[in-house]
Amino acid sequence: MGLFDKIRGELIDIIEWLDDSRDTMVYRFPRYQNEIKMGAKLVVRESQTAVFVNEGTIADVFQPGTYTLETQNMPVLSTLKGWKYGFNSPFKAEVYFVSTRQFTDLKWGTQNPIMLRDADFGMVRVRAFGGFAARVVNPGAFLKELVGTDGLFKTDEVSEYLRQMIVGRLAGALAHAQVAVLDLAANQEAIAARLAGVLTEELAPTGIAIPKFIIENVSLPPEVEQAMDKRTQMGVLGDLNKYTQFQTANAIENASKNPGGAGDALGIGLGVGLGQQAAAGMYQQIQAPTPPTPPPAQPAPSAQPDQRPAGPPPLPNVAEWYIAVNGQQVGPLDEAGLRSNTANGQLSGSTLVWRNGMGAWTQASAVPEIARLLPQGPPPLPPQN
Repeated sequence: MGLFDKIRGELIDIIEWLDDSRDTMVYRFPRYQNEIKMGAKLVVRESQTAVFVNEGTIADVFQPGTYTLETQNMPVLSTLKGWKYGFNSPFKAEVYFVSTRQFTDLKWGTQNPIMLRDADFGMVRVRAFGGFAARVVNPGAFLKELVGTDGLFKTDEVSEYLRQMIVGRLAGALAHAQVAVLDLAANQEAIAARLAGVLTEELAPTGIAIPKFIIENVSLPPEVEQAMDKRTQMGVLGDLNKYTQFQTANAIENASKNPGGAGDALGIGLGVGLGQQAAAGMYQQIQAPTPPTPPPAQPAPSAQPDQRPAGPPPLPNVAEWYIAVNGQQVGPLDEAGLRSNTANGQLSGSTLVWRNGMGAWTQASAVPEIARLLPQGPPPLPPQN
């Protein structure tokens, strides 16, 4: 620093901060040897607070306004030591301007999915992201706990700390809300407001508050969203049988209008019709299991008493069982079909089975009628002497 800069630094008697950035939270006013002229003007604008630090200790805090620095309005001046020229001499102190406005350009997001228990889907993994605003409400605590002696403290120095606190509290907030995943969009505002209060309370010792918290989106894993999209498509189509008839009729009409390509158009229409019929069958199969086929009618007994059978007739082999193979429903199957699937390895003790009258799909080993068809292992060895 040259002689002119030194003299100019000592003669400056206006202390102010004009912030042209959008991310500066604390700015230390530069002074030559931290020397401030007695009677200097201090200008603190709205959304600012000036903090004077003397010998490492916070001495005075000035709210918005214009001040003349004299002993009457600065209690710290009466405690300063080592003055050679009385109370009219310059004094040494550090001046920190703390911005108290809201910093609204802060973002948060879940790096890893959050596991939740949902009433509709069971255990689900969700991701979420959004934004929040931060504000310094206690400049003294903020300087002590986070800023220290940093002369230019920006939001990026504290944003990661705030993001970690948000993500750490988000899972608990979503769990305590007890809202289904499909209803989170309608309750995002209430959950965000509750989370803002929790974060503000926890950050109180650091002098920071979270006046605004926003949840922009809560998303499910891609495979779950794809399954929901397919279910939505089926709901939009409605009656698949009528939709198939409509498509087939359109294909035939188009073929009649184009004699040269009638065969191709008709083939395409039939192909579409067959495909839609298959889709309709699958939709009906998913909606409700096909009821078991009734047993065949038995011939009427003979009217002649001497030819009446000696015992009851054998039970008919009714095809009434369904099994789950690679996520697909197979059936109905009779006992022969069950034995065949046991032989080829598609039916085992852990395979899910169902028939009319059962409340839910059950493992084959827990159903006595099917467990007897499964291969049995050897009995346990007898104890050795």
